[in-house]
Amino acid sequence: MVLLEFAMAPVGTGEGVSTHVAKIIDLIDKSGVDYQLTPMGTILEGEWTEVMAVVGSCFQLLEKEFNRISVSLKVDYRAGPKGRLKSKMASVEAKLGRKLNT
Repeated sequence: MVLLEFAMAPVGTGEGVSTHVAKIIDLIDKSGVDYQLTPMGTILEGEWTEVMAVVGSCFQLLEKEFNRISVSLKVDYRAGPKGRLKSKMASVEAKLGRKLNT
């Protein structure tokens, strides 16, 4: 199972990119892939081909409108079942003995 964290935005469109990010998040939300939105990117959880297809679709969405796109991508693969999106945080909280403000 893959946890994939990425951030993607057009370059040279001014200071704010939330309008473009919202379009990407809409696409991710409709994909059916488990995800977690963070202030600095989005984490997807699924099989390699599944999550890479979502990233590819996001790129194609921006590519239609922009000549330059910045992408940051980080992947963690671990054989086993789904659920690490939440279980990794739960493991740290259990070790600390308290809920974290996440």
